[in-house]
Amino acid sequence: MSIPALAPRLGRDALDIPGAVPPVRIVHLGLGAFHRSHQAWYTARAADAAEWGIAAYTGRRPHTARALERQECVYTLVERAADRDRFTRIGSIVRAVPGDDVDDFVRTLASPDVAVLTLTITEAGYRLDAAGDLDLGDPDVGADLEVLRALADGEAVKARPRTALGRVLLGLHARHRAGAPPIAIVSCDNVPDNGTLVERALTRLAGAVSPEAAALVFGASFVSTSVDRITRHLDGADVDVVRAATGRLDEAPVVAEPFSDWVLSGHFPSGRPDWESAGARFVDDITPWEARKLWLLNGAHTLLAASGTLRGHRTVAEAVADPVCRAQVEALWDEAARQLAGLDLRGYRTALVERFGNPRMEHRLAQIAADSFTKLRLRVVPVARGERAAGRSARGCATAIAACVVADRGRLTDRGVLTGLLHDLDPGLAADPGFVAVVLAAVETLSTT
Repeated sequence: MSIPALAPRLGRDALDIPGAVPPVRIVHLGLGAFHRSHQAWYTARAADAAEWGIAAYTGRRPHTARALERQECVYTLVERAADRDRFTRIGSIVRAVPGDDVDDFVRTLASPDVAVLTLTITEAGYRLDAAGDLDLGDPDVGADLEVLRALADGEAVKARPRTALGRVLLGLHARHRAGAPPIAIVSCDNVPDNGTLVERALTRLAGAVSPEAAALVFGASFVSTSVDRITRHLDGADVDVVRAATGRLDEAPVVAEPFSDWVLSGHFPSGRPDWESAGARFVDDITPWEARKLWLLNGAHTLLAASGTLRGHRTVAEAVADPVCRAQVEALWDEAARQLAGLDLRGYRTALVERFGNPRMEHRLAQIAADSFTKLRLRVVPVARGERAAGRSARGCATAIAACVVADRGRLTDRGVLTGLLHDLDPGLAADPGFVAVVLAAVETLSTT
């Protein structure tokens, strides 16, 4: 990335409301663009923002943490509408640390001042099997188990957990030893009932370590959330845009759409920011909210990433403007809508088309396409199950699955191989000859258009 030289570097003196650095009371794992456009933005806008600083850790790569460190963890959020940009400086992150510094993460999480742990580790980061449970056969999970067992036995080992949940479990153990109060663990990933999922996965991991480790999990509270804000990867030109607009050098700006949404459900035993004052919603039942977002927005994204790429498109805006891709999205949405009610689906779909069509966001299909089969399991398979149970073809869902197959494997017409891929997604769908036939037909169609 080319860094402009003729501008003062961004720092805490540039914040709109300068003052003391907030104390670290939130730890975040998965420091990336989405966290900074969403949870960190909500925290910075909360009425009590001065009381809630974030210590944020990258997944593995240190680049973002090092760039933020050079500018006192302040960064610019660029809200990119179709006709203009809005620039806001965010200062809620007060420490940015490379994710491979596991000892620092554990020490920080063990602090009695820390009340909340948030996660954006992506669906793949939870290391789940096809049944949605922690995959104990995953090589990295297995390696973590060896390390965690050795540490639990008091052995002096240099190795540290590789997986996100392995690090979290080690941090919970450190909190227990430090006598720290209960903590709320808040998943902000696009996984259904993500709070319950984290609790189940951590309990399974801890149980495989020792009974004592399993008991550590029960002291935490697990909060489920639905998160929504389209955020794209940083373009080299964005640094120049921010410098020209603000007069400051920012090596780590974030570009996101103006729209944002955050719905939470759960208990915070040691307190939390006043996120309601920033626009977040707290509900008793998050299920319909997360289903609407997962099945409509995220499901359409997964479909467009595959089908749009096959048709030569580069961005979501280009793909949704293609009548063929748009028809595929509408078919998928029709099927999802039949299983949702009472959430203003017509208005939500209209808003999604407008959001997808914002050409200035340049939301790249290649960015969305990663881990497509994991995403299908969460975003499309539940709708397909419901449609088949109701006696319908689930053609829209089949097209989404077929598009991912063709994008990943090419023109695949062997029924046995396709059935095997479907089995990895959902054994029930793979055992449904009618659905397999619909997917095969969709593969044929996609291969010839």
